[in-house]
This record gives sequence, C-alpha cells and structure tokens, in this order.
Amino acid sequence: MSTKVFASHADTEVKKVTFEQISEHTWAYTAEGDPNTGIIIGDDAVLVADTQATPAMAQDVIRRIREVTDKPIKYVALTHYHAVRVLGASAYGPQQILASQDTYDLIVERGEQDKASEIGRFPRLFQNVETVPEGMTWPTITFQGKMTLWLGKLEVQLLQLGRGHTKGDTVIWLPEERSLLSGDLVEFDATPYAGDAYFEDWPTTLDNIAKLKPLTLVPGRGPALKGEEQVSEGLSVTRSFIVDLYDSVKKGVAEGKDLKTVYRETYMTLKPRYGSWVIFDHCMPFDVTRAYDEATKYTDPRIWTADRDRQMWETLEG
Repeated sequence: MSTKVFASHADTEVKKVTFEQISEHTWAYTAEGDPNTGIIIGDDAVLVADTQATPAMAQDVIRRIREVTDKPIKYVALTHYHAVRVLGASAYGPQQILASQDTYDLIVERGEQDKASEIGRFPRLFQNVETVPEGMTWPTITFQGKMTLWLGKLEVQLLQLGRGHTKGDTVIWLPEERSLLSGDLVEFDATPYAGDAYFEDWPTTLDNIAKLKPLTLVPGRGPALKGEEQVSEGLSVTRSFIVDLYDSVKKGVAEGKDLKTVYRETYMTLKPRYGSWVIFDHCMPFDVTRAYDEATKYTDPRIWTADRDRQMWETLEG
C-alpha cells in the first residue's frame, strides 16, 4: 500500500444533497455518504436528529425544513456524541437537546479531545468551523434506556438498544409508522467508523433494531432505506462489515501478530468486498486499531486526540 494522505484530507469533492420524505412524518437529509440528518415533523413541532458539523452547514438543513413546514424546531436529538453530529446544534435554536446519559457522560469525558481530533480529520465536513460556538453542545435532557416524546399526537421514542458505534448510541423510533433514525449504528454504501466502537456488542444491537421491523430507516451515512428489503440489507451489510473486520483482527491477535501486520492483513481481506464504500481508506486504520484494542486489553475505547490520530496514521500508513 502506498502512503496515503492523512485521514479524509484527500476528500474534497462536494456532495449532492437529497432531501426527501420517507414516511408520513419522517424526512431524510442525505449527501452521498456524508453524515445524514433525520427530521421528524410532528403535529406541533419539529425534531432534528444529528445536526451537521457546524451551524453554517446546519443552515442548509433548516432552509429545506422551511420549504415544507413552518412549525418550530423545538428538539434536537443526538444519536451519539461525535463532533460531526452535534456541533451544528446551536443553529436550530432548539428548546431542548436530547441525548442518552451515556452520551452526556462521553461528552464530559472526551468531548473536547474528540472535537479537536475530528476537525483535524475531516476538513471538508467542518465548513465554516468558525461558526461553532465555544465549548461543547450540551444535552439539556438525558435519559437511560427509553424516553417517549409526544409531538402533539405523534409518539416519538428515543431508545438505547445496545452499544455499537459508541457506548451512548440512541435510535429515534416512530412506532406508528415504523420509521427509524439509526445514527451511525447503520450505514449503507458507506464504511462504518468504529474507532469508538464495541465490536462484541454491535451485531446484537443491530439484531435489536431488526426486531422492531422498521419499514423506513435513515442511516448515519448513505441513502435513506425504504421498504423492509432495503432496511434488512442495510442492517445486514453493516453487520457483515463489523463481524468480518473483528474476526480478521481476532485471528491475527490469536496468532500473536502486531497491530501493523494485523492492519495490513485485515485491509487486504476486507478491500475486495467493502473497498468501494465511502471513506473505506479513512476508516480502516481507526477501525482496526479499536478492534485490536478490544481484542487485547481495552474493553472501552481509548480517547482519540489529534496527536494520537497522527501517531496511529504514521504507524499504519506512514
């Protein structure tokens, strides 16, 4: 493998945005593998799940919401703590920012380091980063396990179905129309980022999503999934990637191989099937490093800092 440009610095192409209604109350803001935003338009208010990376980028989401409704955007829900998902929150002027207590705890523990790390990795995704207010995006309401919100007569459930992409993963579920916003627990035609993941837990969490039998699903990245068949495929391919990667890493660890060797072998094993997915080359060093950690001695993900990012990249790709 030739030396690669650090993280997503080679990723400069502007993506085409799609804004579409996928169920009676659910809309999907997607952009060819860039981070998605899910929107629920209730009887009396709007909920936005995952905010885009900066307030300047969030303005495009707001503009599109305003093309279909003038109801107030009262709620922002965070599916997890990553900067690229939460730093645009202030643009919506929400009355409440909702998150799991686990997500809140992760922001306390590693929010600042994660923010610096992600901005360094994804220059294109943090357009007009100067519009981000000082400090963190702090949830104003937290919950454990399950929380129900009523937008008039529309029931909206925030559910923790297990760990996967992070410890705090939350999905937003509309039981009446079986519509789900998954955050980065599910990806489609896009490589799951697993640098803060729980590989042992993630497949079971996907099984728990499948038990809800969603008819529509907005994944963390990739196009909105419409119909049971597409939703099932999205869950299946995400699961396959996580299982294939972790199996390859565990095999290398069992054979006593070091991280760099395990990385090269896992990269070559997964590239034929998954190499065409968005941000494959970006994610693989982070994903394999976390999988190697979990398979050896770190039950919980270590904190990524800008320095640790660079050191890891040099070790594996330098």
